[in-house]
Amino acid sequence: MTGYDNEPIPGLPGLLPPGEQILWQGSPDWRTLARTAFHTRLIAAYFAGLAAIALGFALRNGQYLGVGMTVTLGLVGVAMLHLFAWASARTTIYTLTNRRIVLRIGIAVPKCINLPLAMIASVDLAARADGSGDLPLTLIGTPKLGYLALWPHARPLEIARPQPMLRSIPQAETVAALVARTCLAANPNGRVAAIETQSAPMPVFAGAAAA
Repeated sequence: MTGYDNEPIPGLPGLLPPGEQILWQGSPDWRTLARTAFHTRLIAAYFAGLAAIALGFALRNGQYLGVGMTVTLGLVGVAMLHLFAWASARTTIYTLTNRRIVLRIGIAVPKCINLPLAMIASVDLAARADGSGDLPLTLIGTPKLGYLALWPHARPLEIARPQPMLRSIPQAETVAALVARTCLAANPNGRVAAIETQSAPMPVFAGAAAA
């Protein structure tokens, strides 16, 4: 039995109230999450560099034990990071309704974070060439959300004022457009921007407070 077995609707803490409907649900792609949040390629390159240095020393002194240990540690470390990324993606469901965005996250300690659309000041999109992308959410006011409690579903380096983020979403441009239109319906004084494919984050929705 897991902490999610009692969910009346997968990804949501309770039944939907009258008038609320689910518009979209999705989860991170675990391979993309491994590369972008757990930095598996960078870690693999680091251990490859260490192994090359150890091999250089081994060729001079004939002691190859260090090379084997370095390679083994690297393989185990990268495998563990991939496992954490897979578990994180498997236990994550992002939900968009006509009233809120819900992040159901947490491997060991599951939790649901409800973000009413009225709280969302802006939505950004950082798209990738493979079609995946991240959607950071800027919130109105000073919500009590801890960076560590959100990670890896938080915008990198925004520690003092953490921003929830829908991370490593497949078909990110389509999802971003839907999120932007839904936020605009809840905040008609905001504006929606045209989506252009680029790696740097770009705004797709800005509420009245951020416009």
